[in-house]
Amino acid sequence: MSEQGEFMKSKKEKMENLEKTEQEELANQDKPLEAGLTEQENLEIREALPEGGEGEELTLEDQVEALQSALNETTAKAEEYLDGWQRSRAEFANYKKRILKENAEIRQVARGEVIKIYLDVLDDLERALREIPQENDGEAWVEGIDLIYQKLKRRLEAEGIRPMNPLGEEFDPNLHEALMKEESEDYESGRIIEVMQEGYWLGDKVLRPALVRVAA
Repeated sequence: MSEQGEFMKSKKEKMENLEKTEQEELANQDKPLEAGLTEQENLEIREALPEGGEGEELTLEDQVEALQSALNETTAKAEEYLDGWQRSRAEFANYKKRILKENAEIRQVARGEVIKIYLDVLDDLERALREIPQENDGEAWVEGIDLIYQKLKRRLEAEGIRPMNPLGEEFDPNLHEALMKEESEDYESGRIIEVMQEGYWLGDKVLRPALVRVAA
């Protein structure tokens, strides 16, 4: 075959391929576009529709069947995602309950350990109260009570608890609670003239405010 014949054959094949591509694009454009969907979603629907034979148009039944198949697949995925979310939510709820229970148990154990520190002081007081002095034995009994008191103070100090001792200081509502105000010849106005119930520090924080009387 001459070079001119080869050239004409190649040109004819290119034209046939171009015409075939255009026909395929037109066929795809003939497939339905669903309103409200993105171009990508419409493309997926087109691909889900079965291809008709050459020169054959898809029936409405074929289109409905293809769309139903795509819907079933999407529904199955949605149910799978929902099931996974529900499992994760249940696992988190169980984890939260377990943590709350463990924290409550830790607090109870810690409280018990603190209380045990003072049980022997309570034992001392009980023994002292069983031996209330008769007539002239009061002095020794009072000394015993004072020893118990000093023992308890040392225990509190070891735990970082110390008294405020605010007598004569200027009243501070962040540290003290005023029960009453009254005139005083010994203290300036706003000064604490009597501590009716001692306040305590725990480290640098107020454990309990002091109940006081304040000079007017």
